[in-house]
Amino acid sequence: MAFCTNCGAQVADTSKFCVNCGTPMGAAAGSASSVPPRYTPPAQSVTPLKYDVEGHNLQIARVHLQPGQEIYAEAGKMIYKSSNIDWTTRMTGQSIGDKILGALKRKMMGASLYFTYFQSNGLPGEIGFAGHYPGKIQVFDLAPGQIIMVQRDGFLFAQSTVTIDIAMVRRLGAGLLGGEGFILQKLVGPGLVFIHAGGDHVDFSLAPGETLQVQTGHLVAFEPSVNYDIQMVGNIRTAIFGGEGLFLTTLTGPGRVILQSMTLERLRHELAPAEHRGAAQEMTNPLGALASGNLGAFFGSDE
Repeated sequence: MAFCTNCGAQVADTSKFCVNCGTPMGAAAGSASSVPPRYTPPAQSVTPLKYDVEGHNLQIARVHLQPGQEIYAEAGKMIYKSSNIDWTTRMTGQSIGDKILGALKRKMMGASLYFTYFQSNGLPGEIGFAGHYPGKIQVFDLAPGQIIMVQRDGFLFAQSTVTIDIAMVRRLGAGLLGGEGFILQKLVGPGLVFIHAGGDHVDFSLAPGETLQVQTGHLVAFEPSVNYDIQMVGNIRTAIFGGEGLFLTTLTGPGRVILQSMTLERLRHELAPAEHRGAAQEMTNPLGALASGNLGAFFGSDE
C-alpha cells in the first residue's frame, strides 16, 4: 500500500488518484517510472519550556509554565508553586488496561503508582522542583523518538509529551551486580526531561568501541547505543583488599554517559555512626577484617 503525499490517506498501489483528495498518484503524477513516496506524519510539536536551574550541590529547577503547558513529576518532588498552578494526581495511560499496566511498571521501579501533573489555569505561573538529597539536576532536550536510559530513582519531572517506561537489564550479571538492579527508566521524547542525581556529575561521550569502567551505583544515565554490562576486574586479592569490590560496571560506546560522584547509599553510609559503619565494613569484607587483625570486631566480641 502507498500513501498520498498530499493528505496522507492510504491508497492502493494501482490507483491513479487519491480517493480522498484527488491528488494524482504514480504515473498520473507525471512520471511513469516514479514511485510514490510514503507519507511521513509531521513531528509532534513541543512548546518551549522556560526554566532556570539554580544552586550548586542543592539545586532547584524553577519552571515558568505558560497557559496550556503541562508537566508531570514524581510524587513529593515539588518544592513550591504559584497559586494559579493547578495539580492533579493520576495514573499514566488512556485506557483502564494501560493505567493498570503503568501502575505495575511503576511498582517494579519502586516508585509511587501515580504521577503529579501541573498545569497553569490561564495565567503564567511558577513551580519549583528539587531532589531529596544533595546533588545536581541534568536536563535532556529529547527529539521525537530519542531515548535516554536513567537510574530508576533519577527521574524528577518532564513535559507531558515525554513518555516514561521501564527497561529491563538484558544481562543477568548486570542486573544482580550492577548496583542499578534489573530495572532502569526509559524516557522517550519529544520534550524536556529533568533528572536528579547525587554530588557532582561527569559527562562522557564515548567513541565506538571505547570502554569506561565505573563503580557500581555511580551510573546516572546513558544513551541506548551504549552497551551496559558488569565485569569482574583484577584478581580476588585486589578485590578483597583493595576496597573497590569484585565488579565494575562496564560501558562501551558509542554514546553519551553521565556519572555521579555521590550515591544515595554512600551518603547514608557516611551519615551512620562511626562504630556502626566500621562494623558494617567488616561484615561485608570479612577477609579484610582478618587481614587487618581486627578479629574482635569480626567475631562480634565486646572487648
